[in-house]
Amino acid sequence: MTSHSGRGCARGLAVGALLASAALDVLIVGSGGFTVGPPLLVPAVGLAAVLWPAGRRPSWLTPQLRTAVPAALSVLVTACWVPAGDKVAFGPGEVVLLLCLLFIAVRHCPRPWAVGCGTLAGGALLLLPARYAHSLTREEPLALVVVGLLLAGLVAGLAGQLRSLDYRRTVAVAETRREERLAIAADLHDFVAHHVTGILVQTQVARMMADSRPGELDPVLAGIEGAATEALASMRRTVGLLRDTGPEAADRRPVGDLAGIAELAERFGVPGQRVTLHRDPAVPDDLPHEVQAAAFRVAQEALTNVRRHAADAAEVTVALRRDGDRLTVAVTDDGRGGTRLPDAAHGGGFGLVGLKERVTALGGELWAGPRARDGWEVRAEFPAEPGGRGR
Repeated sequence: MTSHSGRGCARGLAVGALLASAALDVLIVGSGGFTVGPPLLVPAVGLAAVLWPAGRRPSWLTPQLRTAVPAALSVLVTACWVPAGDKVAFGPGEVVLLLCLLFIAVRHCPRPWAVGCGTLAGGALLLLPARYAHSLTREEPLALVVVGLLLAGLVAGLAGQLRSLDYRRTVAVAETRREERLAIAADLHDFVAHHVTGILVQTQVARMMADSRPGELDPVLAGIEGAATEALASMRRTVGLLRDTGPEAADRRPVGDLAGIAELAERFGVPGQRVTLHRDPAVPDDLPHEVQAAAFRVAQEALTNVRRHAADAAEVTVALRRDGDRLTVAVTDDGRGGTRLPDAAHGGGFGLVGLKERVTALGGELWAGPRARDGWEVRAEFPAEPGGRGR
């Protein structure tokens, strides 16, 4: 609130100073016996170009047109009336207007036009002392030109710096949006792949049980229904996150915390396979969200890989423990690599790559490889606080 009001006051003061300087030009022209029409035409056109509200500005009134027309009129007045010997005055209003036009040209004109329009506005400013060439000493016009060069350089430099900052801000925003889209796409892949893989496994189990144990099919079908429901809910949350930018968008972000790990373990098992969760009592529930989300992703990706590559595993263990300021998440299985999934469902190995990037970004490390005995282990270790250092 304070920033907006302060900016509005500064803008109001600048507009007031511009109008006051233009009114001073009128007084100078009216009281000095100068030619009246041409000198007043330039401030009138310049004020319209500078002060026309952006919301009401027609599309054809581009920055290059706004800067080129008033500057060209100023050059025309100087070039046409001064050689004829007429007394053509200029005051602070025209000087300030030309500096504003130079600023607009350098900052807002498209790159091919910025140099031309800026040169035209700067040239018009430097030609103004020529109007007093016959009435001032030789040194005074030269001093005015030097002052004009200094002012033009300062304004052009400021506008160029602001243009550079605008460009950097645009690039930064585009890069941030790209990273957000990639992160959301990765989240969607992780959640949906996990649930769809579960649907595939449980469907295969149901097919095998259909003939031999039809009475035990109901829990398996309920698991399939639950996995499909979770997949749809994950997609709905992700789409809501993409479509909603308000404060309530945070409520629709995909779930990913320590409580979610317990739910993953509880829903993961299928007949013939047991999942055990070992959580160290030293692991608190109030860890930062990014730490909990990373731990959840490690468990989720590791369990998904068990379904894809070790469907024959009989014992799967998920462990959460805290050692000092480090949190460790480990998922182990005793499978031998047997799988009943089709080749298309095995994935391309991108899950662990993205997982390693996520863990590394928090200052941690990720290991994935075979155990000393049968089975596989995925283990991540990272600071319990974001930005913390390892031992």
